[in-house]
Amino acid sequence: MHPILINLGSFHLPTFGVLLILAILAAIVTAVRLGRRAGLDSGMVLDFCTWIILIALVGAKVLMIVSDWSYYRANPGEIFSTSTLMAAGVFYGGFLAALGFVLWYVRVQKVSFWKLADVLAPAVAVGQSIGRLGCFAAGCDYGKPTTGAWGVVFTSSFAHEVAGTPLGIRLYPTQVYEALATLAIFGTLLWQFPKRRRQGGIFLLYVGLYAIARFSLEYLRGDEDRGFVFHHLLSTSQFIALLALAGVAAALLWRRNHPAPERAVADVPATPSVIGQRKAGSTRAQAMAAAHTPRTTSPGRAKR
Repeated sequence: MHPILINLGSFHLPTFGVLLILAILAAIVTAVRLGRRAGLDSGMVLDFCTWIILIALVGAKVLMIVSDWSYYRANPGEIFSTSTLMAAGVFYGGFLAALGFVLWYVRVQKVSFWKLADVLAPAVAVGQSIGRLGCFAAGCDYGKPTTGAWGVVFTSSFAHEVAGTPLGIRLYPTQVYEALATLAIFGTLLWQFPKRRRQGGIFLLYVGLYAIARFSLEYLRGDEDRGFVFHHLLSTSQFIALLALAGVAAALLWRRNHPAPERAVADVPATPSVIGQRKAGSTRAQAMAAAHTPRTTSPGRAKR
């Protein structure tokens, strides 16, 4: 764990901030490249990613505050404190905020929701993977105590003051676990992207896989400020994960009963040169057919 990457006098460069920027850049590059393959305008995808990142960051912070409202209500000054601003927030808060923005955006811009969602899903996964390494460096989102050899011991007093990270205790490296899980999800989505037979399949695959991974990893988390429901039976993220799985199941059932009219999803739209070749080939075929067709009109009418 290394919460401060550069420390020069009064200047402090947090490792989490650097990795967060790298996560955002990786997500944008992934979205633009996949968007180009799906036939979306690169400029539109870039502008959209800029807005959705800002909205997701705010949504993650809002759900973090709501999940631990009893603490923030008693300490309202902590809402805008350094620890709150440096915290990653609750991912599902950012996801839900971003999803709401996407629904509004596609309605205004008249873009296919499922096509855009398929492009964004792998981008979100790779951003999560890098971002969780930032959480590991900062010491936030730490795990429960463990006696296993894979446990990690945090020693930074800065992380303890900012994120409440327990020091000198062997803990599950839940941040690394989620980074590896989301990296595997990212690879799976990239593998399936050219094979998709219907728009929306990549997005639903991401939601389902991440919900399963997050629900499982929550049992190893040790931070108590992430919120609980049903008398501590489930964490807030586990509850949302169950809702996400139910939503995926409902979407798959609906899609099964409403087959798509298209047979496959084309990645690259036909270029003008290809279209011209097709038209030229069609014209030559028509000319050859006409040459072999017996004439039924008189010579005089043909000259006219």
